[in-house]
Formats: sequence, structure tokens, C-alpha cells
Amino acid sequence: MSYLMNTYARQSIGLSHGEGAWVWDTEGRKYLDALSGIAVNTLGHNHPKLVAALRDQVGQLIHSSNIYQVPLQEQLGERLATLSGMEKVFFCNSGLEANEAAIKLARLYGHNRGIESPEIVVYEKAFHGRSLATLSATGNRKVQKGFEPLVPNFVRVPMNDMAALEQIAAERPNVVAVFLETIQGEGGINLSRIEYLQALRALCDRKGWLLMLDEVQCGIGRTGRWFAHQWADIKPDVMPLAKGLGSGVPIGAVVASGIAAQTFQPGNHGTTFGGNPLAMRAGLTTLQTVEEDGLMENAVRQGQYIRTALAEGLRGVSALREIRGQGLMIGIELDRPCAELVKKGLERGVLINVTSDNVIRLLPPLVFGDDESRLLVETLVPMIREFVGA
Repeated sequence: MSYLMNTYARQSIGLSHGEGAWVWDTEGRKYLDALSGIAVNTLGHNHPKLVAALRDQVGQLIHSSNIYQVPLQEQLGERLATLSGMEKVFFCNSGLEANEAAIKLARLYGHNRGIESPEIVVYEKAFHGRSLATLSATGNRKVQKGFEPLVPNFVRVPMNDMAALEQIAAERPNVVAVFLETIQGEGGINLSRIEYLQALRALCDRKGWLLMLDEVQCGIGRTGRWFAHQWADIKPDVMPLAKGLGSGVPIGAVVASGIAAQTFQPGNHGTTFGGNPLAMRAGLTTLQTVEEDGLMENAVRQGQYIRTALAEGLRGVSALREIRGQGLMIGIELDRPCAELVKKGLERGVLINVTSDNVIRLLPPLVFGDDESRLLVETLVPMIREFVGA
């Protein structure tokens, strides 16, 4: 009998410890971690710099409350503002909370402009979380089913379709923001095109809309830049972050600039645990280590090798639709549901994920090395070929 609510379709193993890009289960079996806790464990497992910093911080102060000043918040806030070219940061505990805060910020921005019923443009196949507001913004009926009535005033469009967005701009005067994952993770590793992001920035400037880019999964160096939108040489007004920022310690952040940075005032939003000293120390150490150890450059190099080697190894496989991604955020789309590959991966000693029913999702830690990348490809290619009968 389990005393846990039945909220997860868990795999049959339990993990006990890890080292670098490797983890061990409670039975002593070893696995190559190509998922990193769903893009969370940026520095892999048991990283000496992170472990030392967290041990030190636990011995000083774990939590103090936002009733008081938190010096480490100021330090991490300054670092994120510098890296993003933005101005202000609000700290919370998760990607869901960061996205929820962004939605609230957009609505308050609209009300401050005299719009009584502000609308936010969201996207097909999007995933922003499972609270009532974020699941309403999410473009997945499986996530939404059973939780109706949904939060209203989200207007949905296809990704990378500028004509659809221009039509919204012409027909809906109450729109105040566009809310977009720079790279859709749960939706199947779908990339926003650079020219689309640039046109989106121009449209938001013209209409006075907030451009809100969800970088919860694709941010913090995963694509080879600090933030995925930086490949398009643009800057959002609002940017939710989480996952990889704390390398396993729960953390979320909303980074904002311009009018969006000034919208929240005391009493508009808050958190009990958000911005606690332990999470801030984890964030600072993560950013410092990514920079000092050249992990963004490594993400580009390893990601390029993995995608190229997979394409070569799966050449001629008719069931393969596409291999796509950027840096160490990779999707392998097949022409059929393939969730059973997660279990087959476990049998072969590799942790992977399947999302959107038919997309194998790879999110290795940024410390992935050459040997790990080769082993990942050498494991996946025959496994996929066997699965599709190629």
C-alpha cells in the first residue's frame, strides 16, 4: 500500500544517488541520466562546487522570510538582470509560480491601462503549468480536462504563424500580452523561429503588448545561450525562469524590464518560501559554475554531436519524422506513440522521456561529456530501430 496520491505514472525504479551524468537506483543499478530531472539538474549530480556551497549555506541560514531584506536575493537578482539585459526580478519556487506571476502581471498591466477584461495570447501545444490559470494557458486538453471552468481571456494561436497573430491584433482590442515558450518542451521540443521572435517583438512594441517568454525549461544555458531568445537578438518584457536555475533546489524567478518591471507594488504578489537564502545560493552557484566551466559552449558541442550522430544512425528509418532541438534540448519525433521506450531505456541503462506521445525528449545535464554523448547515441539508435522494426 502506498500513502501517496496517485498523481504520477511512476517508473518501477527509485534513485538513490548520482555522480556527474550518472545515477544509481536503490538496487545498485547504474543509469546514464539524459533527462536531468526534466532539465533541472544543470550541473548533474553531486557537483563539488554546488555541494560545498549548499553545505555552507545550510550552516548559516536556510529561510528568513520576505518580511526582511535577503542579501542573496539582491545578488542573484543583479546577476540575472545583467545576463538578460533586463531590470527587476521576483523570486518564487517553481516554473508554475513564475508563470502564474507573469499572468497576474499582464492582467494588472492591462487594468492599469484601463482595460477591464484584458486578454493574453497563448499557443497551441503550450505548457505553462497545472494551476488553474497556467493550465488554462496551456494548449493541452489532457491537462485541462476535468478542471473546467477554465480561467477565461486566453486567446490561442499556432506557433510560428505571424498571420494568425496579426489577425488577433486587428480584431481584439483587449489583448495586453503574448505568452510564449521560446522552445516548447512538453509540447514536443518545438522551436520558435528566429524571424518569428523578431516579428513578435516588433508587433508587441507597435501594439503596446507585453512580450512574455517562458524560459522555464529552455533557459539557463541549455541551448548554448543564457536564454534561448538571445539567439534571436531580442529582449522580452517578462521572462519566467525556474528548473535549471537552482540545479535541483526548488527556485523560480520572473525577470522583467520597462513598465513590466514597475507594475507589481507591495501587496500585489508574494510568497512565503520564494527567494530563501538556500535557493539563492544554489542559483548563484549554478550561474557561476556554468560560466566558469564553459558549460554553455559544451551544450552547443554535445548537442550538435548528438543530433548529427542520431541522424546518421537513424538514416533510412521511415518511422523517423524529425530530429530537432538546440543545445542539450533535443526531440526525436517518430510517426507513432513511443512511451514504452522509456521502460526500454531503463532496461538498457539510460534515463529518457517521451512527451507529446511520440517525441523522445533528451535533456542531459550541461556537464555531459563526449563519452556520455557517444554512449547515449549508441544506446538509442539500436533501441529505436528495434522498436520501429527498421
